[in-house]
Amino acid sequence: MPLFKKPTRWAAAAACALAAVAALPTVPAGAATAAGAPPVPERYRHQRLDWHPCASGSLECATMAVPRDWYHPDAGPDLRIEVSRRRAADASKRRGVLMMAAGGPGASGLGRPARLASYSPKLAEAYDIVSFDQRGVGASTRIVCSDQDTVDAFFGSGDLRDRSGAAVRQTFDRARGFVRDCVRNSGGLLPYITTDQAVHDMDLYRELLGEERISYFGPSYATFLGAYYATEFPRRVERVVLDSNIDFTGTWQSFLTGQPLSFQRRFEQDFLPWLAKNDTTYHQGRTPAEAKANYERLRAALHDHPLDIDGTVITPNHLDAAATDAIYNARQFGGLAALLGVLAHPDEAPAETRAAVARSFRHLMEANFFADFFAVTCGDTPWNRDSRYWVEQSAEATYDHPLAGARELTFASICANWPRSKAPRIKVTGEGLPPVLMLNSTNDPATYYEAAVRAHRGLAGSRLITVNGGDHGQFQNDNACVDAHVEAYLLNGTLPAGDTGCPGAPVPDPTPPHGGPAR
Repeated sequence: MPLFKKPTRWAAAAACALAAVAALPTVPAGAATAAGAPPVPERYRHQRLDWHPCASGSLECATMAVPRDWYHPDAGPDLRIEVSRRRAADASKRRGVLMMAAGGPGASGLGRPARLASYSPKLAEAYDIVSFDQRGVGASTRIVCSDQDTVDAFFGSGDLRDRSGAAVRQTFDRARGFVRDCVRNSGGLLPYITTDQAVHDMDLYRELLGEERISYFGPSYATFLGAYYATEFPRRVERVVLDSNIDFTGTWQSFLTGQPLSFQRRFEQDFLPWLAKNDTTYHQGRTPAEAKANYERLRAALHDHPLDIDGTVITPNHLDAAATDAIYNARQFGGLAALLGVLAHPDEAPAETRAAVARSFRHLMEANFFADFFAVTCGDTPWNRDSRYWVEQSAEATYDHPLAGARELTFASICANWPRSKAPRIKVTGEGLPPVLMLNSTNDPATYYEAAVRAHRGLAGSRLITVNGGDHGQFQNDNACVDAHVEAYLLNGTLPAGDTGCPGAPVPDPTPPHGGPAR
């Protein structure tokens, strides 16, 4: 919440639970640009995009210069934004530009038009599909905080369920150190790596493409980007699809409060019953309760005796990270189930399996992803800065929903120490917008359904398609019902008359662990 989908196979998407805080003064729909940012200077509006083949794939790439601060465009050096496109397959049928963005915050969007075009030839025929690496990310000007070893120490060492005084003090010490690194190493960029600044980059991109209006598709954190863009530039959007929604009508803190509950719900209501159903393959327990007990026994064993696999030391935090990552999509259930067997009986696993596990666990959160994630989530909206409050709140989250709740203090302590932001608070209402199509599953662990409903209620005129399942990301997930709704809207402007539903994507049959016969 990719949000925040992880950058590595087993990395946990930033799933912390954080509590509500009073809102800053808000900016009504459409007012942010008129009342805040000055007109775009000519030097930005008149630049040309020098398209060339991207380093990999079938896309074209270019570089766009943007001001560091859209509200003071003559102060500070320009930033570099890398953009990409895949032109419509049939120029005679082209109907415009479909802009995409990536989740996280912290993920790269540059290669995404190729995947969407491959998945939906109809959209590839009708649209130039374009995307970008958001400021702070990937090939664009990046934000720099701590090195990889420091980031690894946040997650890999110890046990995040440890609530002892020494463990809590260490968490706050690491958080303050991380924030100091960000201030020292970022070159003054921290105040400008926000969603509000990014949507101004998006609008310049639209203008340089020569388009009066764009359509938009965004999953996970990109729903936040899309809602802010449509609010600040309501006359620049034609059709908008928001897939797996953050509650963009509230604060990051209030949204993230619900994630420990939703990750635990997905784990206990979807994964554990599936694991028990397939006990003859994975041998983790014939009932969900037995499977959960086996998980906790394995976790306790890793607490007492961390496991060294090919030089990577695996702790209970690594196990929780693997679980939170895998339950994003039911296709990954089998991989998590097989991993449980490897960690319980590492000597029985083939050498190539052990090597793959060691590589996957080496870095639970990639340092550049980690830096951008906090720049956005700590800087977009205000946070409670009372350390005593977070100690109490995180203890409750750890007890009630330990799978993701155990990380709450790690994340909250960073934002509680983050430099105070001057980013405007954007009030998303849907005013002046075309109807927006929203998608969300009922058991999504990261962008949980309750938050999607709040966002839907706050976005006037939107339609919500509820998917009966738990996967994160509904379009491009081989769900024929969802795909039909999205394509009908983006191609023809056809929306359901009201909110409606779709069945979830089917869960694949299990495969034997390690590619061989079941143990």
